[in-house]
Amino acid sequence: MKTMHVENAVGTILCHDITRIIPGEAKGPAFRRGHVVTKADIPALLDIGKEHLYVFSPDDGYVHEDDAAYRIAKAAIGPGIELSTPVEGKITLRATTDGLLDINTDTLFKLNSVKDVIFGTIHTNQLVKTGRAMAGTRVIPLVVPEEIVAEAEAILRENSPLIQVRPLKPCRVGIVTTGSEVFSGRIKDKFGPVVRNKFKEYGSTTIGQKLVSDEPTMTVKAIQDFLEEGADFIVVTGGMSVDPDDQTPASIRMTGAEVVTYGAPTFPGAMFMLAKIDGVPIVGLPGCVMYYRASIFDLIIPRILAGKDVTREDIINLGHGGFCEGCDDCRYPVCGFGKGV
Repeated sequence: MKTMHVENAVGTILCHDITRIIPGEAKGPAFRRGHVVTKADIPALLDIGKEHLYVFSPDDGYVHEDDAAYRIAKAAIGPGIELSTPVEGKITLRATTDGLLDINTDTLFKLNSVKDVIFGTIHTNQLVKTGRAMAGTRVIPLVVPEEIVAEAEAILRENSPLIQVRPLKPCRVGIVTTGSEVFSGRIKDKFGPVVRNKFKEYGSTTIGQKLVSDEPTMTVKAIQDFLEEGADFIVVTGGMSVDPDDQTPASIRMTGAEVVTYGAPTFPGAMFMLAKIDGVPIVGLPGCVMYYRASIFDLIIPRILAGKDVTREDIINLGHGGFCEGCDDCRYPVCGFGKGV
């Protein structure tokens, strides 16, 4: 960027908007940033008192802030995202579909480590609706060297995409409700309706619910029956604590399932189990899912439905941000619960 007399600026590019003020009538931009100065513009610029301009030339090896922001944003996005037009050098990224926001936070750190580049987002792994603004990017100066933009693009190419929205895959869900008190009819099941409603909101269908006692063999058979019936997601409710009568974790293991984790550093949701059998996820849900608006269920189940491979490390990472404050007026997901990583 350099200062130049208007009569010498023909063919260069304006670095900023130039405002025209007509007292009592109007105030607005006479020339927009990025405008290529022509010989015909000189009288108009002089009329509004602009004898010198901040300009740059692409031949100088610099990129205008609008173009830089667009190139960085374009290189960053994956499916489910659209870009706004530049506003004061910033481009906003919005969702074009409902789904799970997926951000590569390691790449985000690398990108923001590039001189004069900034890229800010909302937290990853949360459900977003179509049209939601989720991120913005720009460069700090009005113009930046081409090498800076190229460096940012190289980082994004190596770790593509930085940001995307993953649609949730509809699943056929089988619910196994454990507990002799429910199986015998002594108390009414309240877990099933909660789980069905949650999965319905995610676009999935419950194909059935089986009530079993605390006898592990009954739970094992119920899980196996759902697998034979074509369930592609199985939820086991109740019996997840360390009480002697709570046999759900042992029952899930008895099916031969591969256990990803038993226990999560979240409150509520500590006694959570995630396992897989023949590619079908099996989750053991603690009782808190029944009466907390937000729990481990809401942090993990959408990730699975979006096709992400949830690992033990993912569960461990929930520890930072995994403490629900139990606010009287729950604002989830507009809060920090589960968003430490």
